[in-house]
Amino acid sequence: MIAQLSGVLARKAGDGHLVVDVGGVGYGVQVSSTTLDKLPAEGEPVSVCVFTHVRQDAIALFGFADLDERAVFEALISLNGVGPRAALGVLSGIESRELARAICNEDLARLCLVPGVGKKKAERMVLELKDKLLPLAGEPQERPDAVVADLRSALANLGFKATEAERAIAALKKRILDGAELEALVPEALRLLRE
Repeated sequence: MIAQLSGVLARKAGDGHLVVDVGGVGYGVQVSSTTLDKLPAEGEPVSVCVFTHVRQDAIALFGFADLDERAVFEALISLNGVGPRAALGVLSGIESRELARAICNEDLARLCLVPGVGKKKAERMVLELKDKLLPLAGEPQERPDAVVADLRSALANLGFKATEAERAIAALKKRILDGAELEALVPEALRLLRE
């Protein structure tokens, strides 16, 4: 099994295919767009972690910028019905550590924003992968729906109407999904509501 390729980046295509020249042999590797963005320019030295997928009719190499992304990929393909290409598609829509955090925090709203992940798949990911991805997720964060509820309550306690609070929450949705803490969100919400 090929676990890593180090050589020269011979070709890099925008569709996630690249060729790594290792001692005169060109290896075709499929990568996520996240990994593709981290790679050097063509002709430069490159090293990618590799997952070798063997089927009856083909051998395919999937490359990753680091071991964490490969570990998340391997967890994804352990799900029934999720193949290597689908797993790469998921990793093209979200960075691997962020995906691990979203799964471990049971953040279904964030998972459903990833192309190809609906509510049922997000629920399966949380149920089946949470324990596997805990080491990659880092410190557990407060779930976004809990932060939204706390922010809504804080704004109500400050005398704002429900419609005003919802307007501020909608404006801060990206910050909430990125894991901002309540202490930082309240002043931002107040600033937005006073504009």
